[in-house]
Amino acid sequence: MKFYSTNNKDLRVGFKEAVFNSMPQDKGLYMPVEIPRLDDKFLNNLDQYTLPEIAYHVAQNLLGDDIPADDLKAIIYDAINFYAPVVKLQDGTYVLELFHGPSLAFKDFGARFMSRVMSYFLEEGEKQLDVLVATSGDTGGAVALGFLGVPNTRVTILYPKGKVSQIQELQLTTNGENIRAVEVDGTFDDCQALVKEAFTDKELNEKFRLTSANSINIARLIPQTFYYFNAYAQLLRQGVSKVVFAVPSGNFGNIGAGLLAWKMGLPVEQFIAATNANDTVPAFLKTGLYEPKPSIATLSNAMDVGNPSNWVRIANLFDEEPDALKKLIVGYTYNDEETLQAIDTINKTDNYIACPHTAIAWKALTEYQHISSTNDTAGVFLSTAHPCKFPDVFTKEISDKIEIPEQVKELEKKEHVATSLGTSFEEFKGYLLNNA
Repeated sequence: MKFYSTNNKDLRVGFKEAVFNSMPQDKGLYMPVEIPRLDDKFLNNLDQYTLPEIAYHVAQNLLGDDIPADDLKAIIYDAINFYAPVVKLQDGTYVLELFHGPSLAFKDFGARFMSRVMSYFLEEGEKQLDVLVATSGDTGGAVALGFLGVPNTRVTILYPKGKVSQIQELQLTTNGENIRAVEVDGTFDDCQALVKEAFTDKELNEKFRLTSANSINIARLIPQTFYYFNAYAQLLRQGVSKVVFAVPSGNFGNIGAGLLAWKMGLPVEQFIAATNANDTVPAFLKTGLYEPKPSIATLSNAMDVGNPSNWVRIANLFDEEPDALKKLIVGYTYNDEETLQAIDTINKTDNYIACPHTAIAWKALTEYQHISSTNDTAGVFLSTAHPCKFPDVFTKEISDKIEIPEQVKELEKKEHVATSLGTSFEEFKGYLLNNA
C-alpha cells in the first residue's frame, strides 16, 4: 500500500516510511492512496471471527504486502491481546468498552500496534528512534506502556501542566527506562505545536531520527478501525445489523478511524461526534465554517483540543463528496455541568459508571435517539477510559463503587519524574539537544 500527503496527493511513500516519518515535510498527514472495500462475505459474517482475526484481515487489506502475512499476524496477536466488549445497557443502547488494555484507555489499540510495527521495521545497527508524543491525557500512558523496554527507542511525552488527572500523570511519569516525561506550562495545543515544529526543524532532524506516536501517525489510525468492525460483529451475534456510533471526540482520530472503517464497507448508519466545550467541529457541521480556536480546559481533559489534527484526514476522505460528510456525521457539544449531569443520570438509570468523555458520548447518543427514528438500530457509545482515571470528577457515592485495577495501585508506589518547560520551541529544542 502506498500513502500520500493530505497536502500533496501526488506524493507516494510506503508504509514503513509513513510510519517512521510520521508527518510529511509539507505538514500534511499520510493517507492510503486506495481504501479497499472489504468483500461482502467477510462483512456479512463478521460474527464468526474473533477480534484478532478481524484485526488481521482489516490490516492486511490496508497494508497489502508491506508486512508479510505471518509477520503481520504475529504483530496483531501480540498487540491486540485484550478484549473490547459491547455491553447492553437497555433496549437499543450499548456501550463499547475500550478500556480493558494495559493503560486502561482506547489508545492501547493504536499505541501497542504502532510500537510493534516500529520495532519490526527497526533494523540492527540503525540510528536510535526518538518518539515524540503530545498528550491531553490517555495517549501518553498508552504510548509509554507500548514502547517501554523496546530496544533502540526513546520516547519523550509532552503533557500540559495541571491538565491531566493524577492517575494519567502517574502513567506518564513513573516508567523510567526509555520513557521520559515533559510537563509543559500550557495547553495540549501548545504541546502538539511543539511536537509538530520539531518534525520540521532541520537541526533536530539531522541529529535525531524523529517520529510521532500521536494519532497524526498512520500506524495509530489503522488499528483503531479494528474495534468498530469487532463491535459490529458482536451486534450481529445479537441479531442487530444496523448501528449508530457516538464517539467522544478531541483530536478526531477516534471517529476518523470509524469513518475509515465505513469507507472500507462497514455498514454504519450515522456517526455522532460528541465534544466538550471545544466545539470546533460541531460548529463547522452547523455553519460550514471551520474556525480553530484556543483549547478550553474541561473535566473531559483528553478532549481539550481546539484545533484537531485529524480533521484534515476526515475532510480528505470526503473531499469529493463534502455533502456526504455532513450527512454522515452530526455533532453535539456539552459543557462541564452537562457532563456531570450525564454521569449522574447514567449511573441512576443504568447503574453504569462513565468517565467524563464516555458520559458526553452517552448524552449525545441519548439526545440523537430522542429526535431520530432508530427503533431497529443499535446506538453504541464508545467508552474510552476507565473511570478510575478521573477520581475528582465523581461524587463520593459513585466513586465508592469504582473498582481500582491492580496496575493503578502499583503506580502509586513508583517514583514520579518529569522535566518542567514553558511553551517556547527554542526551550524545548534546547532540552532535546542537551539531553541527547
